[in-house]
Amino acid sequence: MLVLPSELTFRQAQACLRMLIQGLPSQTGPAVMVDAASLQRFDSSALAVLLEFRRESLALGKLFVIRGLSSSLSNLATLYGVSELLTPA
Repeated sequence: MLVLPSELTFRQAQACLRMLIQGLPSQTGPAVMVDAASLQRFDSSALAVLLEFRRESLALGKLFVIRGLSSSLSNLATLYGVSELLTPA
């Protein structure tokens, strides 16, 4: 399981995406699980990171699943029309 930081805004987005992509080879199962439980401060960049990482995961033939998605982030995804792309565990 890959874990998101407590803060993910525009400032941390590129570094967080790199960290997630670097961790992708360690995910040996059929799904990539991202733990968002510790994510407390974020902006729309968090959605961009998650969606790009989802694309990377799917390109490798892996399912993409998020655990601990807060209602605030879920609401933001709904507002942007991408909630169906972020599958909760």
